[in-house]
Amino acid sequence: MINRRFANFAWGVLAYNILVILWGAFVRATGSGAGCGSHWPLCNGELMPRAPRVETLIEYSHRITSGIALFLVIGLMVWAIRAYPPGHRVRKAAIVATIFMIIEALVGAGLVLLELVAYNESIARAYWMAAHLINTFLLLGALTLTAAWATGQPGMRLRNQGALPWLGGLALLAMLILGASGGVTALGDTLALSGGIDPADSPFVAELVGMRIYHPLIAFVVGGTLALAAFAALRRHPTDATRRYVYMLGGLYVAQLMLGALNVALKAPVWVQLVHLLLSNLIWIVLILLLANALADEEPVTDKHESPAAAQALPLPSR
Repeated sequence: MINRRFANFAWGVLAYNILVILWGAFVRATGSGAGCGSHWPLCNGELMPRAPRVETLIEYSHRITSGIALFLVIGLMVWAIRAYPPGHRVRKAAIVATIFMIIEALVGAGLVLLELVAYNESIARAYWMAAHLINTFLLLGALTLTAAWATGQPGMRLRNQGALPWLGGLALLAMLILGASGGVTALGDTLALSGGIDPADSPFVAELVGMRIYHPLIAFVVGGTLALAAFAALRRHPTDATRRYVYMLGGLYVAQLMLGALNVALKAPVWVQLVHLLLSNLIWIVLILLLANALADEEPVTDKHESPAAAQALPLPSR
């Protein structure tokens, strides 16, 4: 039996977190991360900043939206615990999502308190950015599984699934590496282009700019890995739902490669960076859904009170 209200709420929480992530990228791309100084959770030592600058408004609004995201994920976990029995996969996924959400908040606080924001030039910031992107992907993955399983998608079985679990795991790892690489590349764009820091005057910025060539190369390798995982998924689970996810994954990835080239050609304007990050999040989510569908242990659950047309309209259609 599907808990329709919980499932809708879970998908909504996932969508809201994507918006918060994009706003956080806007904070970084515009150099507004120091808008509240090195104070956290206060803003420039105040609960409500008075006579704020534009940078302060951008950073403060990000803190507010991030705080709302934290409470939404905690609320999702509490609801899952109340709605599902102990050991249920939805409850487990919601708890894991809350853990990653708390880590996300702590990483954000650490960036502010350590002053690894705005146009800070340090190797530590690059490491924090990479870790931040990885944790963000893991958070979105846990939220995606929470919503998918609440919608009726069965749990995953790894045994007796051929090479698919290994290829799927490799694809997930490759996406995490690509995300970390993208975060470091975006940091270089922020410092050199938005911050106007001349690589000739900063060895660190010069190194980041020199590393930009590796990100597209990694992207092509990751694309091949995703193609192998998608092919294995189709062979193991040749259903209409699997095909739709494969087509979505391929289309999004091709669009991402084209947008990456546009980003380089236009010298990383903020709007292109945001769309680039959005596509990265969507690719990750579709990959999660593809693997969850292809590794399903049983038929998806549908609500017996729903019409066949309504069941076909679910985010994860029946096989």
